[in-house]
Amino acid sequence: MSYSLYLFDFDYTLVNSEEGILKCFRLTLDAYARPQVPDDVIRKTIGLPMEEAVRRITGYEDAAQIDAFIEDYRHLADRYMTPGTHFFPDTLDVLRALRARGARIGIISSKTRSRIQEKFDETGTSDLIDRIIGIEDVKTPKPAPEGIEAALRAFGNARQQTLYVGDSVVDAGAAQQAAVPFAAVLTGATPAAAFDAYPHVAICQNLRGLLTL
Repeated sequence: MSYSLYLFDFDYTLVNSEEGILKCFRLTLDAYARPQVPDDVIRKTIGLPMEEAVRRITGYEDAAQIDAFIEDYRHLADRYMTPGTHFFPDTLDVLRALRARGARIGIISSKTRSRIQEKFDETGTSDLIDRIIGIEDVKTPKPAPEGIEAALRAFGNARQQTLYVGDSVVDAGAAQQAAVPFAAVLTGATPAAAFDAYPHVAICQNLRGLLTL
């Protein structure tokens, strides 16, 4: 089926941002004299809202502690995140191919809108994206459907003409709650079997698989 609107998650879907995320978490953990954790523990939080990621990585439960940690992390992210974030090899070619079909393209992420925009601006590819909905644009993050619902309203698109693409069960859950078709990509930390519990039209090794749908 051909879709007129493609909505994408960002981290581990369009980009590999673990270099920047790992560096920022490690430096912030050191600054707070917190124990370091294995890389895989941090990788499994990529794509989650920052509050939840910090809670899992640090063990903090106090909201003030979490907020302070995030604030210091963000100062480091201003320096290291975009240089440590890299488009997957197929990303830009696939976005261009979808554009050539006449599709519109949006991003819905638990990252801030400005951080995502920064990466597209850095690479001169902002023309490939019509709209970004970041964590600051919703009250309730994924798997709540709020971001997808906001995109549907903004684009005026029918649900069944819209495909949401993501790498995690958080993305799959958001698509399910929004009642839009979902395609998984296996470029993140989530194995294919984890998507069996959610409605999906495809499980793709990478973004190029979207071009066959």
